[in-house]
Amino acid sequence: MNKSITAIVPFLNEEKFLEESVNRLLEIDLFEEVILVDDASTDESFQIASQLSDKNTNINLIKLNKQSGKGFAVRAALDVIKTTHVIVHDADLEYFPKDIPEMFNLAIQNPGSLILGSRTIGDKKRNNKYFWTFYGNKYLTILFSLVNFYKVSDIASCYWLLETDILQSLDLKEKGFAIEVEVLSKYLKKNKKIIEVPISYDGRLFSEGKKINLRDGLLILLKIIKYSKLFSINKI
Repeated sequence: MNKSITAIVPFLNEEKFLEESVNRLLEIDLFEEVILVDDASTDESFQIASQLSDKNTNINLIKLNKQSGKGFAVRAALDVIKTTHVIVHDADLEYFPKDIPEMFNLAIQNPGSLILGSRTIGDKKRNNKYFWTFYGNKYLTILFSLVNFYKVSDIASCYWLLETDILQSLDLKEKGFAIEVEVLSKYLKKNKKIIEVPISYDGRLFSEGKKINLRDGLLILLKIIKYSKLFSINKI
């Protein structure tokens, strides 16, 4: 079976960055499909997404009726994916699709593995704007590794690439940013293998629209415990 990949692009009020973010995906000419999911934006994001969809036959657009969070947007797209593999690409220009071909090749070479883009290993170019988000992620990642008995280096990266049917089988529930923790935790409960790949990163400021905050960080902490191998009672 030929391998193919879809990029899910959840977005909320990203009128300044959405078009460039999607064009970055199109430039690498890898994706059979790009699914844009509008989390009920109140700016011009939906109109921009509609124009992109009209101009490109491989771009599909989903509009949610109310703001429900990144996780909910990803789950909405999972219901319609037809390709063998999938990756999530945020619309905020913090990530670079040029890193995805290497990840996709590794996924093909290692069936069943989750390929995780890491912003903390290797020597790729990174620009972290806030020390508290950098160290917050670092310490949460250490905790995640301890309670799941599996060492990873970056649990908050949005770049996780894996086979579509595996992701669909995880029965995802999270609506917000904690979907990253849920995916990694539930995947590891199936005794699967995570392969980490260095990726580039250019963080943005809150004044530029960065959305994750301290409350999200605390929720992620709780979700690490909830879904962990150490504390979870129910098996998947």
